[in-house]
Amino acid sequence: MRTEGERTMARDYKSEYANYHSSDKQKKNRASRNAARRAMERSGKVKKGDGKDVTHRNGNPRDNSEKNLGVLSASKNRSYKRTRRAKKAQVH
Repeated sequence: MRTEGERTMARDYKSEYANYHSSDKQKKNRASRNAARRAMERSGKVKKGDGKDVTHRNGNPRDNSEKNLGVLSASKNRSYKRTRRAKKAQVH
């Protein structure tokens, strides 16, 4: 929820999907992220519902090479600020 002065505005998910998530580029990125998760499940590194995220070390969701994929807790993977200079937690 965003606050605008004293009013609270709810997110407009329908508009957000229409303007961003429905683009071909974002659909391909999402499909690649899902493929990376499935590959890590097959290799036994993550399980459904384990609270872990599959992360792309170089930030490119379409690079699903084994050396680029890692596993982090969801809280670590989603905790960095989304700014130009921010860095993700290091995956070992």
